Amino acid sequence: MKIERYDMIVIGAGPAGLSAAIEAAKRGIKPIVFDENGKPGGQLFKQIHKFFGSKEHKAKVRGFKIGEELLAEAREYGVEVVLNATVVGLYPEKEITVKIGNEIKHYKGDAVLVATGASENMVNFKGWTLPGVIGAGAAQTMMNLHHIKPGKRVLMLGSGNVGLVVSFQLLQAGCEVVALADAAPRVGGYGVHAAKVARCGVPFYLSHTIVEAEGEDCVTGVTIGEVGPDWKIKPGTEKHFDVDTICLAVGLSPMSQLLKQAGCEMSDTKGGYVPVCQEDGATSVSGIFAAGDVSGIEEASSAMIEGRMSGATISCYLGYITEEEKQARIKELEAQLDTLRQGMFAPKNRGKLVEKTEEGIAVSMSLLENGYVADTEIERYPGVTKQEGIHPVIECTQNIPCNPCQDACPKGCICIGKNITSLPVVSKEHKCIGCGMCVASCSGQAIFLVQENVEPGFGEVTMPYEFLPLPKVGEKGIALGRDGKEVCEAEVTKVRIAPVFDHTNLLTIKVPNDRIMKARFYRGENGQQSAK
Repeated sequence: MKIERYDMIVIGAGPAGLSAAIEAAKRGIKPIVFDENGKPGGQLFKQIHKFFGSKEHKAKVRGFKIGEELLAEAREYGVEVVLNATVVGLYPEKEITVKIGNEIKHYKGDAVLVATGASENMVNFKGWTLPGVIGAGAAQTMMNLHHIKPGKRVLMLGSGNVGLVVSFQLLQAGCEVVALADAAPRVGGYGVHAAKVARCGVPFYLSHTIVEAEGEDCVTGVTIGEVGPDWKIKPGTEKHFDVDTICLAVGLSPMSQLLKQAGCEMSDTKGGYVPVCQEDGATSVSGIFAAGDVSGIEEASSAMIEGRMSGATISCYLGYITEEEKQARIKELEAQLDTLRQGMFAPKNRGKLVEKTEEGIAVSMSLLENGYVADTEIERYPGVTKQEGIHPVIECTQNIPCNPCQDACPKGCICIGKNITSLPVVSKEHKCIGCGMCVASCSGQAIFLVQENVEPGFGEVTMPYEFLPLPKVGEKGIALGRDGKEVCEAEVTKVRIAPVFDHTNLLTIKVPNDRIMKARFYRGENGQQSAK
């Protein structure tokens, strides 16, 4: 069998693999990247939401656009990408076998990077094999790549970021999310993600799991039940929903089989079966590296940085840069990565109940247990202020790594500071001009503009809005609260669309003055809107 040789072989053309190949190509290496899919970019092209972080993390940029930028950069630096290529073997000698079409090909690299990502976990329950039970990733693929609605009525299982983000995208696609359930007692993902789902009227059932999926040839319903401390269903707590789709977002498992096959030292951790790696991605087998979810589940932003680190390390390993150059680059990238690993959702806090913010403010228990901050809790946070005239109300209540709002405001009304996990503060010294840039830039859709007394007895609330069809000025509907329940009648007074908003439209509604701190979503005359 003919063996083709390359300086660097990358397995996986997702965010980590492409980032590593680009970093190495910048140093003069000619890498080759294999991916089993028909399109490169991995999960990025399923992600239509805006990323968190700061500018260097691609904050407020949508996932698929980041994917387009990565692919353009890969082409610029001559990275060779082979698609529909399944790597079926990885050996300690840094050799791989690849199935391309009906042919098995053999390659050898001076260095091999494994960036195969992760696969979705499943849950076994009665009826779990019925058509209509799908993973959240599959739902994203259907909606965002193939423009197909996964179903009409959906139950989501899982309250981590994936479950929350996909629930919102299902709503955008015109699906009805009848409920979001999770066996855990608290919401697992970012509160801002939960809040935007809750205000659309989706009820949260924490400490609940699926009893059974109902139907003969496909899903026609689902029963959930409350779990006790022993994780068993409490009799008498069962709840039934008529659904045609059950979506599972119950975690990911690293696809580390190739690394085990190559003889890398492995470790069975809470995050899955992963290779033992140094910080730069080097495994126990010389010349074999790992980056991204295959070495530990994190966000795509972290995977891209880890990929860059591996690319720099491999460049040094192959003699294209000095150790000093490598260390300087690694130090720069580690600083970027460290900012993403701070705050309430830092790896050290996984599974822990964080009861106070870094500022010493009590965390909303309603948010953790119901998916929304209660009206009685919201004013304890520094971004929630009452002022004369138009001003921002920032309902960001957890220490998450994100600061686009600070940079977006042209008047300096919003301050986060050097630590991007700090809660945003609204300055009373700077005058808000109502431009809405902060509303559109917020990756968590947690910023609103409010103004009392626009006319006698009535004020206005401006909110982010990513549904179609867009309401029309003069239209009358219902304002919904943080809990998704009706607050009052509302009238649309403004609809703002601008390229700089990147499809986060600004919807302004008129409500009574005593409702402007409660109204947080709008339901039009025709009910459920659907996605962009």
